[in-house]
Amino acid sequence: MSHRNRFVLLIIVVLAGVAAVAWAQGGDAATETSSLKESMSFVEVFKAGGVLMYPITAMSLIGVALIVYFLIVMRAEQVVPSRRFEQVREKLAARHWDEVRMLCERKPSPISAVIVAAIDYIGETAAPDPSLLKEIMQGEGIRQATRLQNQAQYLLDIAVITPMIGLLGTVVGMLQAFNSVALDIAKAKPMVLAAGVSLALITTAAGLIVAIPAMAAYAYFRNRVAGLTARLETASADLLTLIVK
Repeated sequence: MSHRNRFVLLIIVVLAGVAAVAWAQGGDAATETSSLKESMSFVEVFKAGGVLMYPITAMSLIGVALIVYFLIVMRAEQVVPSRRFEQVREKLAARHWDEVRMLCERKPSPISAVIVAAIDYIGETAAPDPSLLKEIMQGEGIRQATRLQNQAQYLLDIAVITPMIGLLGTVVGMLQAFNSVALDIAKAKPMVLAAGVSLALITTAAGLIVAIPAMAAYAYFRNRVAGLTARLETASADLLTLIVK
Protein backbone atom coordinates (compact mmCIF):
# COMPACT_ATOMS: atom_id res chain seq x y z
CA MET A 1 0.00 0.00 0.00
CA SER A 2 1.41 3.40 -1.00
CA HIS A 3 1.96 6.23 1.48
CA ARG A 4 -0.84 8.19 -0.12
CA ASN A 5 -3.32 5.31 0.25
CA ARG A 6 -2.28 4.83 3.86
CA PHE A 7 -2.88 8.51 4.57
CA VAL A 8 -6.31 8.40 2.92
CA LEU A 9 -7.18 5.25 4.90
CA LEU A 10 -6.09 6.98 8.13
CA ILE A 11 -8.30 9.98 7.36
CA ILE A 12 -11.27 7.68 6.63
CA VAL A 13 -10.78 5.84 9.94
CA VAL A 14 -10.55 9.11 11.86
CA LEU A 15 -13.64 10.52 10.18
CA ALA A 16 -15.52 7.28 10.84
CA GLY A 17 -14.57 7.48 14.51
CA VAL A 18 -15.65 11.11 14.73
CA ALA A 19 -18.93 10.27 13.01
CA ALA A 20 -19.55 7.40 15.43
CA VAL A 21 -18.91 9.62 18.45
CA ALA A 22 -21.12 12.36 17.00
CA TRP A 23 -23.91 9.85 16.32
CA ALA A 24 -23.70 8.48 19.86
CA GLN A 25 -23.77 11.96 21.33
CA GLY A 26 -26.62 12.90 19.04
CA GLY A 27 -28.64 9.97 20.33
CA ASP A 28 -28.09 11.03 23.92
CA ALA A 29 -28.84 14.66 23.12
CA ALA A 30 -32.14 13.76 21.51
CA THR A 31 -33.44 12.70 24.92
CA GLU A 32 -32.21 15.91 26.57
CA THR A 33 -33.63 18.76 24.50
CA SER A 34 -33.56 21.14 27.42
CA SER A 35 -29.78 20.82 27.80
CA LEU A 36 -29.30 21.50 24.09
CA LYS A 37 -30.85 24.91 24.48
CA GLU A 38 -28.23 25.76 27.06
CA SER A 39 -25.22 24.54 25.02
CA MET A 40 -22.59 27.02 23.87
CA SER A 41 -22.27 28.07 20.25
CA PHE A 42 -18.94 28.04 18.42
CA VAL A 43 -18.54 31.80 18.87
CA GLU A 44 -19.25 31.49 22.59
CA VAL A 45 -16.73 28.65 22.91
CA PHE A 46 -14.16 30.75 21.05
CA LYS A 47 -14.75 33.71 23.37
CA ALA A 48 -14.60 31.47 26.44
CA GLY A 49 -11.17 30.29 25.32
CA GLY A 50 -9.81 33.79 25.74
CA VAL A 51 -7.02 35.59 23.92
CA LEU A 52 -5.00 32.41 23.39
CA MET A 53 -7.59 31.14 20.92
CA TYR A 54 -6.29 33.68 18.40
CA PRO A 55 -2.75 32.24 18.07
CA ILE A 56 -4.21 28.72 18.04
CA THR A 57 -6.54 29.73 15.20
CA ALA A 58 -3.63 31.35 13.37
CA MET A 59 -1.65 28.12 13.71
CA SER A 60 -4.54 26.14 12.27
CA LEU A 61 -4.81 28.44 9.24
CA ILE A 62 -1.07 28.28 8.64
CA GLY A 63 -1.19 24.50 8.90
CA VAL A 64 -3.98 24.22 6.33
CA ALA A 65 -2.13 26.58 3.98
CA LEU A 66 1.07 24.52 4.31
CA ILE A 67 -0.75 21.27 3.62
CA VAL A 68 -2.30 22.66 0.45
CA TYR A 69 1.06 24.10 -0.64
CA PHE A 70 2.91 20.82 -0.01
CA LEU A 71 0.30 18.84 -1.93
CA ILE A 72 1.08 21.05 -4.93
CA VAL A 73 4.86 21.28 -4.56
CA MET A 74 5.88 17.88 -3.21
CA ARG A 75 5.08 15.87 -6.32
CA ALA A 76 7.30 13.80 -8.56
CA GLU A 77 6.63 16.09 -11.51
CA GLN A 78 7.83 19.07 -9.50
CA VAL A 79 11.07 17.35 -8.44
CA VAL A 80 11.91 15.44 -11.64
CA PRO A 81 9.67 16.60 -14.52
CA SER A 82 9.46 13.58 -16.82
CA ARG A 83 9.16 15.41 -20.13
CA ARG A 84 11.86 17.95 -19.34
CA PHE A 85 14.08 15.17 -17.98
CA GLU A 86 13.95 13.30 -21.30
CA GLN A 87 14.83 16.47 -23.19
CA VAL A 88 17.79 17.07 -20.90
CA ARG A 89 19.01 13.50 -21.39
CA GLU A 90 18.99 13.95 -25.16
CA LYS A 91 20.91 17.23 -24.95
CA LEU A 92 23.44 15.80 -22.50
CA ALA A 93 24.06 12.82 -24.74
CA ALA A 94 24.79 15.25 -27.60
CA ARG A 95 27.00 17.42 -25.32
CA HIS A 96 24.88 20.53 -25.93
CA TRP A 97 25.68 22.15 -22.57
CA ASP A 98 24.20 25.57 -23.33
CA GLU A 99 20.90 24.10 -24.44
CA VAL A 100 20.78 21.96 -21.31
CA ARG A 101 21.29 25.04 -19.15
CA MET A 102 18.50 26.87 -20.99
CA LEU A 103 16.11 23.96 -20.41
CA CYS A 104 16.97 23.86 -16.71
CA GLU A 105 16.66 27.62 -16.21
CA ARG A 106 13.35 27.71 -18.06
CA LYS A 107 11.71 25.50 -15.45
CA PRO A 108 13.62 25.38 -12.14
CA SER A 109 13.37 22.17 -10.12
CA PRO A 110 15.59 20.13 -7.79
CA ILE A 111 16.92 18.02 -10.66
CA SER A 112 17.54 21.18 -12.69
CA ALA A 113 19.67 22.57 -9.85
CA VAL A 114 21.74 19.37 -9.83
CA ILE A 115 22.28 19.57 -13.59
CA VAL A 116 23.26 23.25 -13.49
CA ALA A 117 25.81 22.53 -10.75
CA ALA A 118 27.33 19.81 -12.93
CA ILE A 119 27.43 22.05 -16.02
CA ASP A 120 29.04 24.87 -14.05
CA TYR A 121 31.83 22.54 -12.99
CA ILE A 122 32.31 21.22 -16.52
CA GLY A 123 32.51 24.76 -17.89
CA GLU A 124 35.15 25.78 -15.34
CA THR A 125 37.64 23.01 -16.09
CA ALA A 126 39.11 21.61 -19.29
CA ALA A 127 39.32 18.04 -18.00
CA PRO A 128 36.49 17.32 -15.50
CA ASP A 129 37.25 14.75 -12.83
CA PRO A 130 34.41 12.15 -12.75
CA SER A 131 34.76 11.57 -9.01
CA LEU A 132 34.65 15.29 -8.24
CA LEU A 133 31.73 15.73 -10.62
CA LYS A 134 29.90 12.99 -8.74
CA GLU A 135 30.54 14.70 -5.41
CA ILE A 136 29.28 18.02 -6.78
CA MET A 137 26.06 16.47 -8.05
CA GLN A 138 25.55 14.52 -4.84
CA GLY A 139 26.16 17.63 -2.74
CA GLU A 140 23.60 19.64 -4.69
CA GLY A 141 21.15 16.73 -4.52
CA ILE A 142 21.54 16.59 -0.73
CA ARG A 143 20.96 20.33 -0.52
CA GLN A 144 17.75 20.07 -2.55
CA ALA A 145 16.52 17.10 -0.48
CA THR A 146 17.29 18.98 2.74
CA ARG A 147 15.29 21.95 1.48
CA LEU A 148 12.25 19.71 0.95
CA GLN A 149 12.67 18.16 4.40
CA ASN A 150 12.96 21.56 6.04
CA GLN A 151 9.70 22.66 4.44
CA ALA A 152 7.86 19.68 5.92
CA GLN A 153 9.41 20.52 9.29
CA TYR A 154 7.07 23.51 9.61
CA LEU A 155 4.14 21.15 10.18
CA LEU A 156 6.05 19.48 13.00
CA ASP A 157 6.70 22.89 14.54
CA ILE A 158 2.97 23.63 14.48
CA ALA A 159 2.22 20.23 16.03
CA VAL A 160 4.65 20.97 18.88
CA ILE A 161 3.94 24.66 19.53
CA THR A 162 0.12 24.59 19.41
CA PRO A 163 -0.40 22.18 22.37
CA MET A 164 2.03 24.31 24.37
CA ILE A 165 -0.18 27.34 23.73
CA GLY A 166 -3.15 25.24 24.85
CA LEU A 167 -1.22 24.21 27.97
CA LEU A 168 -0.55 27.87 28.71
CA GLY A 169 -4.29 28.46 28.48
CA THR A 170 -4.81 25.60 30.92
CA VAL A 171 -2.48 27.20 33.44
CA VAL A 172 -4.05 30.63 32.99
CA GLY A 173 -7.56 29.23 33.36
CA MET A 174 -6.77 27.27 36.50
CA LEU A 175 -5.02 30.29 38.03
CA GLN A 176 -8.07 32.37 37.25
CA ALA A 177 -10.33 29.82 38.92
CA PHE A 178 -8.17 29.38 42.02
CA ASN A 179 -7.56 33.10 42.45
CA SER A 180 -11.28 33.71 42.64
CA VAL A 181 -11.36 31.36 45.64
CA ALA A 182 -8.09 32.50 47.21
CA LEU A 183 -9.01 36.20 47.25
CA ASP A 184 -12.27 35.76 49.09
CA ILE A 185 -13.71 32.31 49.53
CA ALA A 186 -16.98 33.75 50.81
CA LYS A 187 -17.54 35.68 47.58
CA ALA A 188 -16.36 32.98 45.22
CA LYS A 189 -19.04 32.52 42.59
CA PRO A 190 -19.60 29.27 40.65
CA MET A 191 -19.70 31.23 37.39
CA VAL A 192 -16.22 32.63 38.02
CA LEU A 193 -14.88 29.17 38.76
CA ALA A 194 -16.62 27.77 35.68
CA ALA A 195 -15.13 30.51 33.48
CA GLY A 196 -11.60 29.64 34.58
CA VAL A 197 -12.11 25.90 34.13
CA SER A 198 -13.76 26.51 30.75
CA LEU A 199 -10.77 28.55 29.60
CA ALA A 200 -8.42 25.77 30.68
CA LEU A 201 -10.34 22.98 28.94
CA ILE A 202 -11.17 24.86 25.73
CA THR A 203 -7.61 26.00 25.01
CA THR A 204 -6.27 22.53 25.72
CA ALA A 205 -8.80 20.90 23.41
CA ALA A 206 -8.25 23.51 20.69
CA GLY A 207 -4.48 23.00 20.82
CA LEU A 208 -4.86 19.24 20.43
CA ILE A 209 -7.41 19.60 17.63
CA VAL A 210 -4.86 21.61 15.65
CA ALA A 211 -1.78 19.60 16.63
CA ILE A 212 -3.03 16.09 15.87
CA PRO A 213 -3.85 16.69 12.15
CA ALA A 214 -0.62 18.70 11.80
CA MET A 215 1.40 15.76 13.16
CA ALA A 216 -0.41 13.31 10.88
CA ALA A 217 0.22 15.56 7.87
CA TYR A 218 3.89 15.88 8.83
CA ALA A 219 4.26 12.09 8.95
CA TYR A 220 2.66 11.82 5.51
CA PHE A 221 4.83 14.50 3.88
CA ARG A 222 7.95 13.16 5.57
CA ASN A 223 7.37 9.84 3.84
CA ARG A 224 6.61 11.63 0.58
CA VAL A 225 9.89 13.58 0.81
CA ALA A 226 11.76 10.29 1.32
CA GLY A 227 10.26 8.94 -1.90
CA LEU A 228 11.04 12.13 -3.80
CA THR A 229 14.61 12.07 -2.52
CA ALA A 230 15.06 8.53 -3.81
CA ARG A 231 13.68 9.58 -7.18
CA LEU A 232 16.07 12.56 -7.29
CA GLU A 233 19.04 10.31 -6.49
CA THR A 234 18.10 7.88 -9.25
CA ALA A 235 17.70 10.64 -11.82
CA SER A 236 21.01 12.24 -10.79
CA ALA A 237 22.85 8.93 -11.13
CA ASP A 238 21.34 8.44 -14.60
CA LEU A 239 22.50 11.89 -15.72
CA LEU A 240 25.96 11.38 -14.25
CA THR A 241 26.34 8.24 -16.36
CA LEU A 242 25.46 10.21 -19.50
CA ILE A 243 27.88 13.04 -18.67
CA VAL A 244 30.95 10.90 -17.96
CA LYS A 245 30.56 8.67 -21.04
